[in-house]
Amino acid sequence: MDKKSNRKFEFGRYKNVVLIVVIILVTGSIFLIQNIKQTNRQKIYVRELASMDNSERVKQKLALYPKAKELVEPNGYLNTDKITIAEQIGKNIVLIDFWTYSCINCQRTIPYINAWYEKYKDKGLLIIGVHTPEFDFEKDYNNVKRAIEKFGIKYPVVQDNEYKTWSAYKNRYWPRKYLIDIDGFIVFDHIGEGAYEETEKKIQELLEERNKVLKLDEQISKDVSKPDVESAGQIGTPEIYFSYGFSRGQMGNKEGWQPGKTVNYTASQKLEANKFYLAGNWLNNKDNMELVSNQGSILLVYFAKKVNLVAGSKTATEIVVYLDGKEHKKLVISDFDLYNVVSTQESGAHILEIDANSPGLMAYTFTFG
Repeated sequence: MDKKSNRKFEFGRYKNVVLIVVIILVTGSIFLIQNIKQTNRQKIYVRELASMDNSERVKQKLALYPKAKELVEPNGYLNTDKITIAEQIGKNIVLIDFWTYSCINCQRTIPYINAWYEKYKDKGLLIIGVHTPEFDFEKDYNNVKRAIEKFGIKYPVVQDNEYKTWSAYKNRYWPRKYLIDIDGFIVFDHIGEGAYEETEKKIQELLEERNKVLKLDEQISKDVSKPDVESAGQIGTPEIYFSYGFSRGQMGNKEGWQPGKTVNYTASQKLEANKFYLAGNWLNNKDNMELVSNQGSILLVYFAKKVNLVAGSKTATEIVVYLDGKEHKKLVISDFDLYNVVSTQESGAHILEIDANSPGLMAYTFTFG
């Protein structure tokens, strides 16, 4: 190919590259403009709804949103006397947070919820934590009370031990948040962690609608809360359940689960990643493994930055934690709660061993961060 032909070839190639870049930029701009327009249309529509009389506004919303469900026969009330959703309609907006206290994902959302409560509680936001337990020990009123004190929760919490409110909302996840507007409609919900800015912006929007409906002259902050929260590292190991009642096939011992029986487990010399191995005599309970012998161990190969153990003991039990063969820390397990057993600077693959030298340890799950 001569130089002239080569220049034509190079020019043609660059021309195609430039054309592709231009197309990407134009497409991105169109998408951004559409998003801005959609957001603005939504805000205008909210303002229009707020300016309507009650009957017309509710009629419009009936075609768009489901009605909020009532709290169904709570088993206990914390930070409040009896409370209902119905009594808030026409007065406040409500954030319903489904959570359970030993869930690490729930725990990581609490600083944001606490911040929203402090910021907006006098502006028309009511937060109700619906505590729906994953494990039997989370049904205990005193355990929940201790947890809300530990996390500094000031907003009302109701116990949903029988999953009645959970079922009314057709929920399946911890945590999950529902936002209920001034007219009693569920206008927003979010599953799991994250979307904190999006959620707070929606709270602000609903508080502004409330102000219009109630003809209030309240100033609603446009700032977004940013509590000091350590972010999770890269996680390569899923949550691990010890019990046969929650079995996900994560036991590595050849003896396997044997419901209701005490089994003498022998840990394999070859450990498979993301499976737990037991050594010693362990009682197979429905939602936990309980150490019966005077000595016992739990072994795990995992990939994460942090490892948490949901556990408890009827009598205080000391455990020794080894990381890659070296002693990492000692802990006393007593209250039924989530315990941090490993914290490292970076995420990585490690071998974890937990040794207990007295009976009584009840292990429920490993969670990771």
